[in-house]
Amino acid sequence: MTVNEPRFHSSGSNTNAAKPKQQNSWVPTLLIGIAIAYLALIQYIPAINVFFQAFKKGIGPFFANLTHPAFLHAAWLTLILALIAVPLNTVFGLCAAWAIARHKFPGRAIVLSIIDLPFSISPVVAGLMIVLLYGRNGWFGPFLQAHDIKIIFAFPGMVLATAFVSMPFVAREVIPVLEEFGSDQEEAAKTLGAKDWQIFWRVTLPSIRWGLLYGLILTNARAMGEFGAVSVVSGNIADKTQSLPLFVEDAYKQYETEAAFSAAVLLGLLAVVTLILKEILERKTRIKDVE
Repeated sequence: MTVNEPRFHSSGSNTNAAKPKQQNSWVPTLLIGIAIAYLALIQYIPAINVFFQAFKKGIGPFFANLTHPAFLHAAWLTLILALIAVPLNTVFGLCAAWAIARHKFPGRAIVLSIIDLPFSISPVVAGLMIVLLYGRNGWFGPFLQAHDIKIIFAFPGMVLATAFVSMPFVAREVIPVLEEFGSDQEEAAKTLGAKDWQIFWRVTLPSIRWGLLYGLILTNARAMGEFGAVSVVSGNIADKTQSLPLFVEDAYKQYETEAAFSAAVLLGLLAVVTLILKEILERKTRIKDVE
């Protein structure tokens, strides 16, 4: 009896330990179902509806909407904004990342917080800040009026707003790459007589290329899709200061729903391309880390 008792208790404990696993097997399925239902309500169904509304009368009307003069002007203006804001933020991001990752200086945490400022405030507030600075009654308003320089309700204000909201991405993607890469190879190249620009092009840039490309993709997506800040500073004037996101809103308000949804499809395709490129870069980064 004494020999069999431990065996009896041992088998009973194993049975009891297995029961909670069997009873809780439905929990992962429930959580996955809730996640899919939530994504369907806020992402999948609205996205499908956008494409349905754009193509419900056929492909012909869809392409006809894309040849409307107001749409072409908005698309062209959006492209110009991205072509200006992305290079500016690339240069700024690289300089800021280099200074933060390679130097320890007082106020470093404050600089990082300032770079992250567009993440923490509403784009509408950012646009209002630009108006309070460069508007007619703003801090620099009298000077700008005296020199006949128009910032608000004009293209320069749209550039400022777009550059502000898309500012952090390059710096935030490059800083951790530089910190992980270290400065040993750069110092070795300097010891061998390489100049600063040679060190950057041949040593630093190849090591940060994936992080830089990732930041460029995110910067371009934010620049082309920004609505709030640009809406405040542009005035949303058709054929003058109307970007593609603003065109979607204005066309919908004017009951030109097909044109609005057609433009929204292009913005949605931009998001899809961004996600695909993002996934490709993440896979390349993981492969590099494994190697």
